[in-house]
Amino acid sequence: MATLPNQLPTLAADPTGRSLGLHLPPGTLLYTTVDGPWPEPLLWRADAPAAPGDWLRLASARRAAGLHPVLLGGGEGGESHPDKWELDPDLASYPGDHDAEEVLAEFWEEYAAEAEDADWPGLATAGPLEADPDARAAETADSLVDGSGWLKEPRLALVPARRSADIPAAIGWCGPVTYANDVAALCAVLRSWEDRFGIRVVALTFDRLVVSVAAAPPETLAEAEAIAAEHYAFCPDNIDQGSHDSLRAYAEHEVLGARTWSFRWD
Repeated sequence: MATLPNQLPTLAADPTGRSLGLHLPPGTLLYTTVDGPWPEPLLWRADAPAAPGDWLRLASARRAAGLHPVLLGGGEGGESHPDKWELDPDLASYPGDHDAEEVLAEFWEEYAAEAEDADWPGLATAGPLEADPDARAAETADSLVDGSGWLKEPRLALVPARRSADIPAAIGWCGPVTYANDVAALCAVLRSWEDRFGIRVVALTFDRLVVSVAAAPPETLAEAEAIAAEHYAFCPDNIDQGSHDSLRAYAEHEVLGARTWSFRWD
C-alpha cells in the first residue's frame, strides 16, 4: 500500500512527540499483526481511557505529522485492545487503486440486487456541508466516550495515513474480512463519502466502523433510501442482520436525520 512516511518510529525515542510539534499523553506503539510484529508501528494508542476533549487536543497531529486520530475500543463482546484484532496489513492494497462506484456496484450485484429486486441505483447525491468535517468528528468522538454509549474501554489512537478514510487499510483492519478480503476497496468508498458527505472515520472495534457525517442529512425518505443503498452495498449485514426488515425501514431509522453512520460486519 502506498503511504506517507511513517512518523510513529520517532515516538519510540520521543514519547511525547515534541520533535513533531505534538504534546502526547503516555501511550504505546503497536506493531502486532496476525503474522507477528510489523516492521514499523501501525499506530500509537493512548494508555488512558479517552475522555471528552481528547480528540480535539490531538487533532493537530494530522497537520503536524500526518497522523490521523481514531477511537479504538470494544463493542458487543469483542476485544477492546487492537493487538487481539488479527490486523493484517499485507491484505490491504492502496485505496486509490479502487473506484468507489465500481466497488459498490459489484457488491450490490453480489449481495443486494436479488433481495431488493433492483439494479444498482448509482451514487447518492449529498447535501451541502452543515459543519466543518473535523469539528463534527470531534463532536462525534466526544459523544462516544462520555461513558453512556456502547463503545467499551475506548482509547484514542493516531494512525499514519493519507486521509481519514484510509485508516482501516493503513492498520490492516480485518473487521469486514468475511465480506471484503481487501479492506482498501471499502476505504475507496470511504474516500468517496469523505469527498461527498464530509465523513471522518471516528471509531473502530474488532468488527464495527463508525463515521461522522458533516453533510446535511437527507430531508426526504427518497433521499435517505439513495444513501441507504450505498450502505447496503458497503455493509449488507446492516440490513440483512439488523433490526430493520427492509432498505426503506433502514433508511427511515438509520439514515434520515443521521449525523453518524455505523457499520458492523457479523
